[in-house]
Amino acid sequence: MKDYDHQIIWLDYFNKNLSRKKGRKVGKGNSVYDPTMQELIAASKTLDLDFSEEETNNQARYPRRAFVKSGYIMISKKEKKSAIINQIAKMMIETRQQKH
Repeated sequence: MKDYDHQIIWLDYFNKNLSRKKGRKVGKGNSVYDPTMQELIAASKTLDLDFSEEETNNQARYPRRAFVKSGYIMISKKEKKSAIINQIAKMMIETRQQKH
């Protein structure tokens, strides 16, 4: 049964190693090398996106790369998915820059 109240945000959307054809949704300038589920969850919490720990799955396989475990979070649908993805990408970059 399809859930129309939530959006799936895959970890592969932000992976700089992937081409757009393989599933990256943001530009190379807004992506990071090998993002982790912890980074995705932290960025989503910082942006106050509505999701719970039960709505995460780090064992799932992104359909375009079914041979590699990726992971996703499910968030409430409030604004356009592309806008949310871009906000998360910028937050992940900021977090990485603060660590270095």
